[in-house]
Amino acid sequence: MRTRRPDKGLVIVIFLLLIFGLAMLFNASMVISQEQTGKPYYYFFHQLIYGVGVGLIAFFICQKINYRIWKKFSLLIFFAALVLSALVFVPQLSYGHGGAQRWIAIGQITFQPSEFLKLALIIYLAAFFSRRGSQPTLIPFLVIVAVIAGLMTLQKDLGTLVLIVIVGSIMYFLGGARIRDLVIMVTCYAIALFSLIKFFPHRIQRFITFLNPSIDPQGISYQINQALLAIGSGGLFGRGLGHSVQKYSYLPEPMGDSVFAIIAEEIGFVGSIGFIILIIFLIFKGLRISKNLPDDFGKLLAIGIVCWFGFQALINIGAISGLIPLTGIPLPFVSYGGSALIITLAGAGILVNISKYQN
Repeated sequence: MRTRRPDKGLVIVIFLLLIFGLAMLFNASMVISQEQTGKPYYYFFHQLIYGVGVGLIAFFICQKINYRIWKKFSLLIFFAALVLSALVFVPQLSYGHGGAQRWIAIGQITFQPSEFLKLALIIYLAAFFSRRGSQPTLIPFLVIVAVIAGLMTLQKDLGTLVLIVIVGSIMYFLGGARIRDLVIMVTCYAIALFSLIKFFPHRIQRFITFLNPSIDPQGISYQINQALLAIGSGGLFGRGLGHSVQKYSYLPEPMGDSVFAIIAEEIGFVGSIGFIILIIFLIFKGLRISKNLPDDFGKLLAIGIVCWFGFQALINIGAISGLIPLTGIPLPFVSYGGSALIITLAGAGILVNISKYQN
């Protein structure tokens, strides 16, 4: 099949998001970087080299590879992602942070397998549903979700689990699911949620904090209260770049999960809306590309990638703004973390390649 030039609008919005993310990380990370390393720009340059640098290599490689190649290796990629996710429980390889075991450490290099699992699952489900025709089978899909749910629950990574369930379910629905199967699927999710609350009662604290953020301002609701203070103090136009107060040891994870609160504090409501518009435009471009593709695999792969970006941003922003229960998940293109940025840029590269094959 003949190819065309990559979608120019898609490429522009990807790099605008990347530049915006670097600028905001530069400001958000200075204080904590100085406190922890004695160098104000340590985390910024670390992200620039090991996140952006490696991520751009992944982006340019993936945008060159014909997206249909991923279909042939989808099972192998997904299996590798599951194995890597299981390796975090091997003591010699495991690295923990904040009470969670989510990383593999080899020397000075750390990697979060759950980030790779997101992309691997999207590739696998796109291949799986496109092969099975108009009515995908429910049981295999639920088995896949159950395996991932087990791994993410043990890693205490509820945010990634919620994201995977949402994106996977959308792909299942668009793959031709029957209404009866959707009802069964939602019922299974409800049972699983009840079981999580019953057997892991500490998780209910996040729901309690969501319903009443003032219940324990120095304890379980400290992060959301500090985040809301940051967002509220930003007002319409913000305090100005570099003038955040909450990043001075008040707001936990100012360059990670809470980075959107720093964005809102420094560039205000207007700047925050500008970032959200960029995310929406990225989603719009991806959905439009998917409509013009000649094959089901390409359509589902494009939809899966933009749903991943969109819902991950929605969960992060919604949680830190108090609109949904607080959960740890990075803001795409912005939050500190090499693994997340590398895999995000790899997914963006695949989407750019897909855009070359539009009718």
